[in-house]
Amino acid sequence: QVQLVESGGGLVQAGGSLRLSCAASGRTFNNYSMGWFRQPPGKERNFVAAINSSGGSTYYADSVKGRFTISRDNAKNMLYLQMNSLKPEDTAIYYCAAARGIYYTERKKYAASYGYWGQGTQVTVSV
Repeated sequence: QVQLVESGGGLVQAGGSLRLSCAASGRTFNNYSMGWFRQPPGKERNFVAAINSSGGSTYYADSVKGRFTISRDNAKNMLYLQMNSLKPEDTAIYYCAAARGIYYTERKKYAASYGYWGQGTQVTVSV
């Protein structure tokens, strides 16, 4: 079982950067594929990025490709999302999520595939 806690959200101007962190509890963090999702106000939760259990492979939504970088430090049980060149449309609550055995399938893009979620952290990008 994995418990997840996000941090690092805040208010930033368009063009700025933020780094989100997700702290995971449990001794089996390195067995899990991890993902970042976001939920804009009044909209559904959408996929942002995923990373495999070792950290050697990553996958991004087209909307963030080239601007966001997902990474993990298995020794520290940490997941990160570096967000650069932020846009107002990136405004959302950002969630980290964990799942086993899905990274090399299409399931990694779907929120329903992940069994463990953090509480979310708000990111607001002003014009």
